[in-house]
Parts: sequence; C-alpha cells; structure tokens
Amino acid sequence: MSDRQPPRRRVPGPARPSGASGRSGSGSGRPGGPARSGTGKGTARKPAARRTPRAGQGSGRPAPRPRTPRPPARAARLRLGRPRPRLRLVGFALTLVMAVFVGRLLQLQAVDPQAYGAAAAASRSYSGVLTAERGPITDRNGVELASSVDAYDVTADPSMFTPERTGEKDAPLQAAQILAPILGAQAEELTAKLRRDDTRYVVLARRQTPQVWKQIRDLKNSFAEEFQRSGRRAGDPDRNSVLAGIFPGATSKRVYPGGDLAAGILGWVNADGKGAGGIEAQWDKKLAGEDGRISYAQAGGRQVPTAGSEEDPAVPGSGLELTIDRDIQWAAQNAISEQVAKSKAARGYVIVQDTASGEILALANAPGFDPNDLTRAAATSMGNAAVQDAYEPGSTAKVMSMAAVLEENAATPGTHVTVPNRLHRGDRLFQDDVDHPTWYLTLNGVLAKSSNIGTILAVEQLGRTQPEANKVLHSYLRKFGIGRPTGLGFPGETPGILAPPQDWSTSQQYTIPFGQGVSVNALQAASVYSTIANGGVRVAPTLVRGTHDGEAFTPAPEPEKTRVVSEKTAKTLALMLESVVDDEEGTGIKARIPGYRVAGKTGTANRVDPETGRYKGYTSSFAGFAPSDKPRVTVYCAIQDATKGSYFGGQICGPVYKQVMEFALKSLQVPPSGAKQARLPVTFTPED
Repeated sequence: MSDRQPPRRRVPGPARPSGASGRSGSGSGRPGGPARSGTGKGTARKPAARRTPRAGQGSGRPAPRPRTPRPPARAARLRLGRPRPRLRLVGFALTLVMAVFVGRLLQLQAVDPQAYGAAAAASRSYSGVLTAERGPITDRNGVELASSVDAYDVTADPSMFTPERTGEKDAPLQAAQILAPILGAQAEELTAKLRRDDTRYVVLARRQTPQVWKQIRDLKNSFAEEFQRSGRRAGDPDRNSVLAGIFPGATSKRVYPGGDLAAGILGWVNADGKGAGGIEAQWDKKLAGEDGRISYAQAGGRQVPTAGSEEDPAVPGSGLELTIDRDIQWAAQNAISEQVAKSKAARGYVIVQDTASGEILALANAPGFDPNDLTRAAATSMGNAAVQDAYEPGSTAKVMSMAAVLEENAATPGTHVTVPNRLHRGDRLFQDDVDHPTWYLTLNGVLAKSSNIGTILAVEQLGRTQPEANKVLHSYLRKFGIGRPTGLGFPGETPGILAPPQDWSTSQQYTIPFGQGVSVNALQAASVYSTIANGGVRVAPTLVRGTHDGEAFTPAPEPEKTRVVSEKTAKTLALMLESVVDDEEGTGIKARIPGYRVAGKTGTANRVDPETGRYKGYTSSFAGFAPSDKPRVTVYCAIQDATKGSYFGGQICGPVYKQVMEFALKSLQVPPSGAKQARLPVTFTPED
C-alpha cells in the first residue's frame, strides 16, 4: 500500500467570478477557496491578479474554457385586446337606440296618432285673410277721384317664433328689430304681437307697398339660406329661420290721384282699411266688399305647392259715382283757397249745385288736406266744414223772410217801406250796416240794399201780433230746410240751430228775420237759393249718382222734393235778387257776369268764435244763381273771419261767386241769357 492519500473528488460549487483565484493574502493557489483576511474573518474580496503560467510550467489544472457571448434578449410580444366585450357594448348601445325609436314610432302610430297628426297639421298649415279690393270713386264723368292699387298686409304666425321652432331664446324680439325700420313701426309693438300664444294670425302692418314687401321677402330668403347652410335644419327638421313666420297678404291701398281735390267730400281710409271720413265712411260697406280666406300647407315659411289649398275668394267692393264735376270742383277749390289766403281768413267754403236736380257739382273747403298723407294734415282742416260748421248766415237769409212776406201776400215788391236810421224794438236799437238818413225804399229796395230795419218792418206784417208773425216765419224757415238735416246723410253734418218760435228771445224775434240768432251750414244756405231757382220746389241735395259693380249701374234713389213757395213767388224773388247784382244801388255788383242775368244776395254777419263762444269777426257770404231767367246753377260762398282787407260779403265773396259761376256756366255750356232784365224799382219818392 502506498502512503499517498487518494485525491479528493471535487464537488462542483457555485461558479466563481471570472478571474478570481486563491485566497486573499495567503498565497494559496487553490482555486475556488474563499478569500479571507489576515484575521481569519470574512471581508470583502479583492480581485487576485491573474497568474499567467509560464511556458513549460503547468498549473496543475485545466485551462478555463473561453466564454461564449450571451444571445440578445428577445423583444416583448404584443398582446392583442379582446374584441368581444367591445362588440357587446356597441351592440347594446345600438339596441337601446333602436328601442327608443321603435317606442317613439309605436307611440306615434299606435298610441295617439290622431293627436300628433293634428299637431303636425296645425304646425304645417297656414290660414289668412284675402282682403277685398275697395271699389273706386269717380266723378260724374267717370274720372277717378279715389282708387286702389296693389299692396300687401304683412302678417305673421306667432307659433313659428317660439324657441322650440327657431332655436333662439327671443326670436320675436329679433324679428321685430329687423322689421321695425322697414315697416315704420315700434319694435315693442311688433314684439308683443309676435309673442301672442292665443292665435296663429296677426297683422304687423297693413297696406304696405310692393317695394316694402320685396325688401322683407329678400331678407326672409337670405335668412332661410343662411339657416340651411348652418346645418341646423339637418339636426331638427321642425326648426325654421327667425323670419320664416312672416307672410304677405295680398290687398290694396287707397290712393287719391287729385291729392287734396275734393278731399272734404271723399274723406280717407284708415290703416285698417276702413272708411274714416267723408264718402269713404258713409259708403264704407258698399265700397269695402267682403273679405275672403285662404288656407294652405307651408314648410319653412313657404307654401307647399303640391299640398293643395282652400280658398274662399274675396268679393270686390262696388264703385261709386258722385255728382261732382272734377273740373268745376277744381275751379271752386282754387278760387276759395286764393281768397282765404288773400283775406287771411280762418276758412271758407264754396258750393255749386244743379238747381233742377239738386246734384252737388262742387263742394270745396279751404284750407284742405291731402288724404294721401294724413301726417301733414291739420286736425282743423280734416272733415268737411261746409256741412259740419254751424254759423249765423246774415243777410243771405233775408230771402227767406221776403219769400214768407210775398207768399203770405203781406206785401209786394213795390210796397213802400220807410226805413229810419234807427229802429227801437224790444230792448234794443237796431240799425243797418251803414248810417243813413231815412230811406224810402220799396220792398225790392229793402232786399237790394240789404236793410235790416226794412226787413224787420216787412216781417212784422206776417201776423197781427209779434208771436203770430214769429210762428209764420218759423214755418217757412223749416220748409226751406233750416234746423234739420239736408238729406245728404254726410258724416258729421250739422242740422243747424233754429229754436221753436215760442222760445225766441226778445231780440231773436227781430234778428232772425235778417239772419242773426239762427245757424245754418253752407249746404243749407245754398239749398235755399236752389229752391227759389227751381220754381219754389226744394230738392234734397245729393252727392251720389249711383253705384256700379263691374257692368251694371244702379242709380241712386230719387231725392225728396218739397214745395216751399209758389212758382209765382219764386219768380218774383228771382227778379228782386237780380236787383241786388244789377242795380247800381245794390250790394252785389261785383258778382255781375257779362251776357248772363245773375240773381244773388250778399251777407255779412257777426261771427261766433267757436273757441270762446263770443262774437268775434264776421261771416262774409254771397249766394245766387244764373241765368236768373232760366236758372241752371247755384253758387254759394262763405268766408269766416277775414282779417285783411274788406270783410263785407259783396266785396270778398262776390268775386269768388263770379269766378266760379263763370267757369261752371262755360263748363256746362249754358247759353247766355236771351231775355232782357225787367228792372224793379228800388226807391220811391215820398209824398209831400
């Protein structure tokens, strides 16, 4: 046996770090031994210097194998999401949406389809008024004095201005602010109309010109196009633009081609299309016709052409033909306007009447107004003062006193009347308009010189007592039409003032015979002279000849006729009235017309101021007819409160009478007088 120990088997241990060898500080070359410190306690190892074996010298152990480099780490593999949960979520959402739609569809189609159908129909339907065309007004020759032209009522459906329909919080205010300057209206008023919830039809403005509606229509289309481009309609097809609820209503607008010509007769039409004055108001029902209605389906404020419509057509109004002659009306209006301006008077009127038929050929007022533009009209100028003013006529009323005296055979034209400078009656001293010595006048002279005192003396012969004479005179005044309507039926016409005879005061029973203490309108005064010119028969004045509805003409009813005095008395009065104009001592010489015999009478009366109720200024007048031998035309002129120049009726109204009468006679082609005038005596020579 050998003394050597068998070699120990090496047990593999943990892999050493590369390059470690021996023990630290021991000089041991045992591989794999733990490194120890000099104290024998474990401390941090220090790397040992690698010993390279010398050539030819073995280390006693195999050489270490070379290190094989590690392969690079593999990239992390992507983990794909699981699609099934997502598909389940989308499917659930789609199912929920479809369930909502199906539920809504079941509600609309099965639960309450009628209610929703009615609501949809109401939302899509539009109903409006078709305004009837107002009938024209023409003069006696067919010349239009008032006519109608195309226009539009601007209407709205308030239900189309709600936030739900427009998507705007305050669509009525927005629309009103856009429309107000175009329509000339207040935005607050338009807003209030557009906010109404009790109707689907409101009128924002009536009778606007086609130009105004075109401006609104262009804005409406522009808003609609912008609304569609915004994409809002795709989101909610029930919504509309802010102006979609504005609609046009075809109608007509009243125009007056002559401007202020005959404005006092014609009147005007208000913003609602109703006659508000004159003939327009008096004959409103005939002129207006009957409105119709139209209903149709609309979408976005426009009519659906394929949906059909229902229409109840309007019935046009009847046309009206007046008795007025446009040319004579123009001459009368021009003459009185010039004289009122020249005399700086408050106002004036001229009436031209056909003596036989009672038809009014002209009725002019000054100042007047233009019914086409009422914004510039003065309140005092609107209306028809010739039939609405009540005033004391003055000496033009003396012809009625003379008619009563002649008809009652109390005197004749040649009866002598001694006229003192003053006359004491009752509690007053009466005088004429001028101081004079005692006049020796015939009854004809009393009228020619317009003597107040002479008239009082003549009328006293109507009865054995003054009350009896008053009663007789009152009856004739009533028959001449004083104190009652003329029969014209004109809006605002005054019947005048004529108290019963038993109520006449002490002074009235003496002033009424010469035209003070009694009030008339201008048409009543003109009618008195037409009655005398017509042989003593009063024909109620008329302004309308008839109506026409396209082809047929319906004449107006015959006017009422009343005999007032005999034909003999009427002819005698006509001769006496000629003396007023023809005789050199008469007061109406400025009314003479070459070639024609003219009958007339002047008037100058104290005027009651309508503001104070006291006498202030004068009423100047002239009335008459021509040719006096074959009367055809009556002309009456009155001027109130002339403040410049003369205020006597013969001086300022006589020339107007002459100018208008000459024009009327030529216009109507009335031939000159054939017979010469039979002159009646004016004065007499008192016996010594």
